Amino acid sequence: MTVLAPAWYMLDRLQPRQISSCISSVRGQTVTTQPLSLPVGALVRIESRRGGAGPTFGEVIAADHAGTIIMLFSSATGLGPGDRITAVQTAPTAPLSVNMLGRVLDGMGRPLDGAGPLRDVEQRPISPLPMPSLHREPITSPLATGVRALDAMLTAGKGQRLGVFAGPGVGKSTLLGSIARNTRADVSVIALIGERGREVREFIERTLGPEGLARSVVFVSTGDESPLMRIRAAMIATAAAELFRDNGADVVLIMDSITRLCQAQRQIGLAAGEPPTTKGYTPSVFSLLPSLLERAGAVENSGSITGFYAVLVEGDDMTEPISDAARGILDGHISLTRKLANRGHYPAIDILDSVSRVADSVCTSTHIQARRMIARLLAVYAEIEDLINIGAYVRGSNPECDVAIELKPRIDALLQQQSSDAAPFENTASALTSLAVEAGHLLNQRRPQQARS
Repeated sequence: MTVLAPAWYMLDRLQPRQISSCISSVRGQTVTTQPLSLPVGALVRIESRRGGAGPTFGEVIAADHAGTIIMLFSSATGLGPGDRITAVQTAPTAPLSVNMLGRVLDGMGRPLDGAGPLRDVEQRPISPLPMPSLHREPITSPLATGVRALDAMLTAGKGQRLGVFAGPGVGKSTLLGSIARNTRADVSVIALIGERGREVREFIERTLGPEGLARSVVFVSTGDESPLMRIRAAMIATAAAELFRDNGADVVLIMDSITRLCQAQRQIGLAAGEPPTTKGYTPSVFSLLPSLLERAGAVENSGSITGFYAVLVEGDDMTEPISDAARGILDGHISLTRKLANRGHYPAIDILDSVSRVADSVCTSTHIQARRMIARLLAVYAEIEDLINIGAYVRGSNPECDVAIELKPRIDALLQQQSSDAAPFENTASALTSLAVEAGHLLNQRRPQQARS
């Protein structure tokens, strides 16, 4: 029954008759028409009576008794009242294939890499019905990312959803590229949403590299495209991850970024007449987030989708609306700070401000105890850092502080890593445990000395 679910979903939404109308007005990237018997999300084709390069496509974003509002996937140039609108697809689907690895596609599933059409495609719903909660598998297995700071201190589990929170220029795209290239997952699905056009090729060729691309599929919608294309790119990337998951693969879904996705939804919501709320974001933005992010996870008798979602923090404010909403939905967050980046500490992950909510469920007891020891030393060092910098801390005052100061360079060395390096999970866990054991020995040696003095 699970295998037939997508087919039943599409069959239930088939529209057997042709529905058409004409444009009443054009405003920006939206056109209005007389009321159409089409649901929100339906795909339409618009043909200009004045000629042009070809038909224009759009999507129904709102409808009432007064008319239907359609947003275009491209420019409205050349369109005007009287142009014919014809329904193409009532339920949004996309042509996807398990043979997509190594390909770069747009928000409609069309190849951008010049390598020809996809083979063995099937139409998959890009907004499927929510998965029943009891069909999800508990998260019990770790997912190695190849990034020491994550595998040691913020261990991810298969089926987890993690947010990567960072301001611009702090290194989140580089970190996500390292995860895609070095993870032990079977497949990486990458969605570049609202990116600068210059950065797309740079990410694919330099950050991801040929080895990473060979086991990945990349969906791209740049910032100069319609907000509909940005939304569809995120939806179709998630649908592609679901296709690989349903075929038994463990998938890493990387989306950069959720913030630009929400900005696109805000544009659509305002065009549809929604009232703006906090910072101009419309209510549909905050309903889109859980419906999209909840699609990741592990499924009974199938594979898993582990999501890493970049959140571009505006003004380095971790409490801005999108960051706040995403934190409440995700299973953990990875905070990248400008303070660490300015010191040359890469990846610039603030361990104390980050959390993986499933780390204790997927790690051994030895790993858990070691992680707690190192986190404790980092917290102690953070408390006395200002005293150290001004020379006011006196060695011997506190054994924990002394050990934290002594081991801080080695802890930093463990947490820092070149983006081109891949660290095996077992080596990372072993190095963390050795450092924690040494920290325990040093504390045991110095506490009796303090007691005697």
